[in-house]
Amino acid sequence: MEKKKILYISQEIFPYMNQSSMGDLSGVLPQLMQEEGKEIRIFLPRFGTVNERRHQLHEVIRLSGMNLIIDDFDHQLIIKVASIQQQRMQVYFIDNEEFFPRRQMFHDFDGKFLENNDERMIFYCKGVIETVRKLGWSPDIIHCQGWFTALVPMYIKKLYSEDPLFENTKVIYSVFDNGYKGKLRDTIIDKLLFENLEKSDLSGLKDLSVNNLNKFAISYSDAIIQASKDLNKTVISNIVSSGKPFLEFPGHEDYKKAYIDFYNNFIEEEVKA
Repeated sequence: MEKKKILYISQEIFPYMNQSSMGDLSGVLPQLMQEEGKEIRIFLPRFGTVNERRHQLHEVIRLSGMNLIIDDFDHQLIIKVASIQQQRMQVYFIDNEEFFPRRQMFHDFDGKFLENNDERMIFYCKGVIETVRKLGWSPDIIHCQGWFTALVPMYIKKLYSEDPLFENTKVIYSVFDNGYKGKLRDTIIDKLLFENLEKSDLSGLKDLSVNNLNKFAISYSDAIIQASKDLNKTVISNIVSSGKPFLEFPGHEDYKKAYIDFYNNFIEEEVKA
């Protein structure tokens, strides 16, 4: 039987970022599913806080060189890779000097939320999908982890819905309790409309607090995971009312079995469908 393929698109992964619940989980799950016999690929933004020398990142020339158009401007897509030696896993990094400047993640040196985080998110989400296309790798499941991946479900369902690589792909979105204060710029809609999208596809991208961004991702996903214990109540209500497969917060102890069962049940249900 052919191995099931899982694409992990993450916002944080330890040890490349400081240790956090998201970073820890984003590192454990791919290893867990690899041990379960799944074929995996992992993507991460090359934030300026990533120490390239320490983690031995190097550019993958055959994958780099594409340009992504955002707001009618070309931006060079650079792909780098590193290995988590103990887990025998490779991690692909989406890079661009403008969008991922040195020593910065989501805030500038004065602690202010970066104004172009909307464009950075577009670049990352689309950059992952375009790189996977260049790899010619067709995932059965895409698992998005964190608000910075929130555009991926919409892209897969709308912009890439007729691509043979993704015609049978299902998207899982994990909601965490970390986010940002304030809102992303509403001009994100105008920037996305430069692509082959309709206004109706983006109707949920208004008043972009992190909770509303999560709701937008949930609306296009096939299954949802509550990855943090304490989530906004309206987001939880939104998940439940969607009627989609939903893994409630599995705790910190026996979560591995809960994730394995959820993956397997979800895959089996999709096969039956």
